Amino acid sequence: MSQITTHVLDTAQGKPAAGVPIRFFAFVDDDWEQIGGGETNADGRLPNLLEESVVLPAGRYLMAFDTAAYFKKLTHTPGYRGPETCFYPYVDVVFEISGDGEHYHIPLLLSPYGYSTYRGS
Repeated sequence: MSQITTHVLDTAQGKPAAGVPIRFFAFVDDDWEQIGGGETNADGRLPNLLEESVVLPAGRYLMAFDTAAYFKKLTHTPGYRGPETCFYPYVDVVFEISGDGEHYHIPLLLSPYGYSTYRGS
């Protein structure tokens, strides 16, 4: 398992958010450097955000969720009755880790007009 994991849940739909583009960055030399990314699977997870062998050093990291792309895709889903756009077109979650190799889980609870996150387990 990757040291950093995520899970996106669409609270308005009551199910995992499949197809959310995510980019993962490290703060290096006063700038953001992309070190990973992908798109959530049918379970709303991105299982291979980083290679299993990667242990990140202490520092600041950013997980960027492209929520506008996700909600735009939903408008083409049969039975979807939500809005065609979302209020927050992207969600940037910035966090710091200690560099001890510990696992960090960054969940995102998402709806067209709000979001929430926390440190998961």
